[in-house]
Amino acid sequence: MSFRDQKKYMEELKRYDYKIKGKDSDDFKLLLKRHKDEEEFDTISLSKAKGLYEKYCISNVKKNYDHFFKKLDNSGRDEPSNP
Repeated sequence: MSFRDQKKYMEELKRYDYKIKGKDSDDFKLLLKRHKDEEEFDTISLSKAKGLYEKYCISNVKKNYDHFFKKLDNSGRDEPSNP
């Protein structure tokens, strides 16, 4: 792990800081202070940042909804299910 990973985790966590509550909030504030001081995280701190990232940052995966819609052929009619 490197400073680049640390920066990625902290930048993304800043966007979701309003969701972070309780002990996680305290840990985040401590990590954020260390990040602002440009200290490189040790393995424990980096694992905490990664844990917070996995817990609070939502990955927006585009879902495929094609199976909900019927496909139309060139004439505008539904395609036959059995050719």
